[in-house]
Amino acid sequence: MAKSGRRSDKGANRLRQSSGRVGISGWTYPPWRGNFYPDELTQKLELAYASRRFNALEVNGTFYSLQRPSTFQSWYDDTPSGFVFALKGGRYLTHLRKLKEPEQPLANFLASGVLLLREKLGPILWQFPPFVSFDEDRFKRFFDLLPHDTLELSRLAGRHSDFLKKRVHLEPDARRPVRHAVEFRHESFLTNRFTDLLRAHGIALVVADAASKFPTAEDVTAGWVYVRLHGSRQLYASGYTPREIKAWAAKVSAWRQGGEPSDPRRIGGEAAPAHRSTPSGWRRNLASNRARRSVKCSTSSASGPRRSRKA
Repeated sequence: MAKSGRRSDKGANRLRQSSGRVGISGWTYPPWRGNFYPDELTQKLELAYASRRFNALEVNGTFYSLQRPSTFQSWYDDTPSGFVFALKGGRYLTHLRKLKEPEQPLANFLASGVLLLREKLGPILWQFPPFVSFDEDRFKRFFDLLPHDTLELSRLAGRHSDFLKKRVHLEPDARRPVRHAVEFRHESFLTNRFTDLLRAHGIALVVADAASKFPTAEDVTAGWVYVRLHGSRQLYASGYTPREIKAWAAKVSAWRQGGEPSDPRRIGGEAAPAHRSTPSGWRRNLASNRARRSVKCSTSSASGPRRSRKA
């Protein structure tokens, strides 16, 4: 059942001061052995190792195929308290079906075990390829379906396909917020109609550094920001110089303070005025599922590790 008028919460898109999270996209890549990972570390321990050096990780596996509940449970068990996973939405929905009749594929994705991440469930990233253009009606239908808490997620997941009935998990351990972010790669998204739609649904626009290969923007459309660094000069290959890191750090600092960089690359519309809150106030806002300003930064080519798969 589609939901309309999703983000009617007062101040839902208001920017807030907050802490940030920095992570990497994926964690199982052979070139990282002897570079990021010690030579003697077994592959089974790579997630445990990475999750104790970053406070968030982006899961690539959920993009390529449906996972099993046992997999999500093992990810939860292998990571420390306070850690967060960002899940990449399935390519079957975003790339193959291009959001055509999205309800059951979305239900299947959500039923596959994501609720077993419990408090470690972070944002769900929906990345669209260069061959998917902006269709306002189609994206609105999809955004209307997206759950914004774990109870809504459970209800939608219950409409999964029959073939999944023996490999699903539908029970939330508590009512928790569920956040979504969208990354586009087609110039047709460079319109106020897109950013207005994101704001109406409380969905974050991904700020992506894609080596100038794809269009990008820095509009703040939710109470938090998601940054993906794919490479400054060569997609999925080049690292970042100290000067480039300093420039990105300045942007992240502005977002964390509830503001914007000095020269934001907006599609249109200014961010909502910042709401200054103390760290304890930020924690209360998180617990009560009110919008807040946090920054998730996923880097695909930092000093040392390199991504070996394009995504």
